[in-house]
Amino acid sequence: MRTIVFRLTEGMDLRKEIEETARKENARSGAVISAVGCLKEISLRLAGAEETLHDIHDYEVVSLTGTVSENGAHLHIAVSDVTGRTFGGHLKYGNIVNSTMEIVYLAFDDIRLRREMDPQTGYNELVIAKRTKED
Repeated sequence: MRTIVFRLTEGMDLRKEIEETARKENARSGAVISAVGCLKEISLRLAGAEETLHDIHDYEVVSLTGTVSENGAHLHIAVSDVTGRTFGGHLKYGNIVNSTMEIVYLAFDDIRLRREMDPQTGYNELVIAKRTKED
């Protein structure tokens, strides 16, 4: 395992930059273990919702966690607004960093994560495998 720490700046798309950093670092299987910063625009899919919640206001990230696999990320975020109201959901593209975002990413060099359709759930679910020398 390797730890990758990076910082995003204003205007960057949070999910896109996490996935891009994982690709650049040859760390496509891993987990976000910490994120601290603020967003000026959010795009979340709330629990049970089919549509994306999109809002443009200042939000503090109070939690971000999840996995990044070779063919897709599954990340959950919780944000709080100016009144302290906190809510969260699936992190979609379009979460735009306000001033800064500090991220700690744990890369799994010995494990290969992929997402494959699970007929039982109807969703692309996580498949975990040991890395081979050919990977």
